[in-house]
Amino acid sequence: MVILANVLIGIVALLHLYFLILEMFLWTKPFGRKAFGLTEAFANESKALAANQGLYNGFLVAGLVWGLLLGPEGFPQKVFFLSCVIVAGVFGGATVSKKIVIVQAVPAVIALALLYASR
Repeated sequence: MVILANVLIGIVALLHLYFLILEMFLWTKPFGRKAFGLTEAFANESKALAANQGLYNGFLVAGLVWGLLLGPEGFPQKVFFLSCVIVAGVFGGATVSKKIVIVQAVPAVIALALLYASR
C-alpha cells in the first residue's frame, strides 16, 4: 500500500510539473493556448499571471518530491502538500472549471487516502 501511495504521489507531482511547464513556458504557444482554450491576445495579456501560477505549481512539486525523498519520515510533508493540491483543485474547480477538480484534486485525494491507509 505504501508503494502504491508513493507512486500516486509521484504521479500528482508529475502532473504539477506538467502544469508548471504549460503555465510558465507554453502559455502563449499554440500547444499551451489549446490546452487552456485561450486566444492569442488573452494568452499574451495574461502570461505573467500564468507564469506566477506555474511557479506555485513548482512549489507543490518540490514539496511532494521532498516528502517522497524523506521516505516514511516524509509523511507530514506528503500530507501537507497533498492537502495544498486538494485545496487548490477544489478552488480551481469552483472558480475556473469543474474539470480541475477531476484532474487535480481527485488524484491527490486518492493519494492522501492511500497514504493514510498505509500507515
